[in-house]
Amino acid sequence: MRFASLGSGSRGNGTLIEMGGERILVDCGFTLKQAEARLARLDLKGADISAVLVTHEHSDHAGGVAALAYKYALPVFASFGTLKASSGGGTPLLGKPINSHSPFEIGAVTVHPVVVPHDAREPTQFVFENAGCRFGVVSDLGHVTSFVTAAYQRLDGLLMEANYDEQMLMRGRYPASVKRRIASELGHLSNPQSVAFLEAVAHDQLEVLVGHISQENNHLDLLEAAFAPLRSRVRQLRFASQDQGADWITVTAIDEPAPERPEPILELN
Repeated sequence: MRFASLGSGSRGNGTLIEMGGERILVDCGFTLKQAEARLARLDLKGADISAVLVTHEHSDHAGGVAALAYKYALPVFASFGTLKASSGGGTPLLGKPINSHSPFEIGAVTVHPVVVPHDAREPTQFVFENAGCRFGVVSDLGHVTSFVTAAYQRLDGLLMEANYDEQMLMRGRYPASVKRRIASELGHLSNPQSVAFLEAVAHDQLEVLVGHISQENNHLDLLEAAFAPLRSRVRQLRFASQDQGADWITVTAIDEPAPERPEPILELN
């Protein structure tokens, strides 16, 4: 199994997972031309993709999905709320609605949706599983719930968010309302929140790619310092950029059974 980032940040996101004979794209916040160029960097074409999953309707995640899916006749999967919210303006997102609390299959890959707290209609992140290998994508959440932490245990690979440094955000040029939104419990994860999440799921075979890093409110030096204590607790830790994303990262399954899926009822407490 391997994964890569087409680019990750406030101007566009896309994560590619190659597993079980499928190539699954999570989100596409790029124009069709940009998406094709970023796929070419990974030696792929749009026609090589098996399916597109959409985490939520915000344009940096969903803005380019319709054009890419239409040109290459790609199936699109998203929560009912995400599909409904995306129909309000611009090109409507047409796809297959998923149950946010139930796993589903894409070929030989089992996809586990994970409900997260974010200011979108019905946002979901995902854990992918095939032949004992587990990979998770988690970003765009304002805080980490116990349900989220349980869902991301015993992964082999992980793309996770570390969006902002608190001081840079508060001293920056964003309007006060935007700052409050980003730092809220329905916004994004700060560096300390992201480090705490990784501490809760880390093990010595985990391949980690940190993404959705704000170019305005974060800096690589701050991230390096924040995550430095955890480098010895994971197999490898890298950072994805907005412009270059990240090249293919190959992972192998750990020799332990996957955890039981947590009950969604925890989310209601």
